[in-house]
Amino acid sequence: MSNKFDIAIIGSGIAGTCLAAILARQGKRVIVFEAKSHPRFAIGESMILETSETLRALAELYDVPELAYYSSENYLPLIGYSHGIKRHFSYLHHSSGENQDIQKAFQAVIPKEPHGHELHIYRQDSDYFLASVAISYGATIKQNCPVTDINITDENVQIETHEGPYFADFIVDSGGYKSIIADKFGLRDYSLKTHSRGLFTHMINVPDYHEVAGSKEKFGLPFSVAEGTLHHIFDGGWLWVIPFNNHAKSTNPLCSVGLMLDPRAHPEDAGLTAEQEFFNFVAKYPDMERQFSNAKAVRPWTRSGRIQYGSKRIVGSRFALLGHAAGFIDPLYSKGMYVSLGCVAQLAGPLLECSENYPLKLFEDYEARTLKFVEAHDRLVANSYKSFQDYRLWAVYKVLWLLGSYTELVKLMNCRIQSGHWSEYIAQTKELRLAGGGFAEFAQISGQIDEIIEGVNLESEADVLSAVAGIEKALRSISWMPDAFNKVLDGAKYLPKNKLRWSLLQRKTGFMRDGTFREHFFGAGNVPELVAAFVDEKRRYSTASLMRARR
Repeated sequence: MSNKFDIAIIGSGIAGTCLAAILARQGKRVIVFEAKSHPRFAIGESMILETSETLRALAELYDVPELAYYSSENYLPLIGYSHGIKRHFSYLHHSSGENQDIQKAFQAVIPKEPHGHELHIYRQDSDYFLASVAISYGATIKQNCPVTDINITDENVQIETHEGPYFADFIVDSGGYKSIIADKFGLRDYSLKTHSRGLFTHMINVPDYHEVAGSKEKFGLPFSVAEGTLHHIFDGGWLWVIPFNNHAKSTNPLCSVGLMLDPRAHPEDAGLTAEQEFFNFVAKYPDMERQFSNAKAVRPWTRSGRIQYGSKRIVGSRFALLGHAAGFIDPLYSKGMYVSLGCVAQLAGPLLECSENYPLKLFEDYEARTLKFVEAHDRLVANSYKSFQDYRLWAVYKVLWLLGSYTELVKLMNCRIQSGHWSEYIAQTKELRLAGGGFAEFAQISGQIDEIIEGVNLESEADVLSAVAGIEKALRSISWMPDAFNKVLDGAKYLPKNKLRWSLLQRKTGFMRDGTFREHFFGAGNVPELVAAFVDEKRRYSTASLMRARR
């Protein structure tokens, strides 16, 4: 029986180990195969509210509290100070050969309440920790043990490794782009809208951008851009700056840096090294060049070709693809981990229901949601890249991203709070589609706006102005649009730093709104219940409460 398991998982990244911990905690015999070993380098370091909320749901509903440890700065005393703090998303729009126009800056401030700010997670530490959590609940993790082949029969799955064969009733492939199952069964789909390639590494000596290009006060922003995830955006791509050393207790001098380029606009120069290509590119943008003038890479650069892919199918007889094995679009908006962990939440339940036999029908909702997540992510990123080509388009299109993220978070939180069991949570969240919280009115508006972006002729000034006016009109027609987002349409450069105010409790214009919006997102809930839930969340997820629970 030493080589026979209920569930086998390929890949010990965050998705694979979270799933392993859940299944092992609930009594399944689980084995995880990892081609490399921990600690190891990985990208996907910027947390977002939807990802953190999903981690809380996994922790609570599947009874694995450690899975919430990367959901908030309040956990830093438990996970260590190698991770950065994320108080915002910041976007600075650049034009080639020109200094960055400070009027073309935007900061999406992340609310501190009730859970604390988000994190920049240092993946070699987080992934190592979560792998250890899975082991502590009884999962077997085989490091430096790549899977060389699999054979699926009516009775089981045979997994071939250099250590010999292993057997499982079901296999989950969380191995990313190099998914052995996707390759073996010809599942890859490359017919996606987004086109981007990447160059990335970890660096030292990357200063706060305000040290080289004007103070945050000059920019009119509440936080330094170094206190969150900085996106330099421009025609044909964007560049991320994710510091781990952006708070007083940090023990990590590194900064994650990555350049994403549309290869149709910026084809790779094979005659240059990745490092040379990076510095040659940022030299086109004076302020970016100053930020990286003394920066040095501390690990080899990674350079990829086009990174987009999906899958024609996600599940089959005794197998499922998970996370980046199912598809990957682009790190813009940091949606990748939310996609992966949302899929963990949907997949864990059906796997726990099964014993020996795993009927495909049980996984239909999981497959549908995963495919829709990849499709929605692709459209959002592709249209964002197009909007980067003209700041006027980006200025209005970004509000759709903000609105989609906000409504998704509201739905996720209420589903978790209202669910007493993971089966209820799965049922309530199965219609989510990455943004909009499954709300039909959002889907209608976002579809309308995406069609405008996709149809605009960027060479025509009249067409661009018409598109901008059409998008703004669609957004302003939304009766349940938060006031802060309307102010962004009016030209505000940031979401409010303090989002708590009494007006949010008003019956028809407050946080819960009215009509179909209220019914979809809050059901039979009322304002006193909302306030009570907020207070309880703040208490339970405070650092003091977390430390007491740990002891």
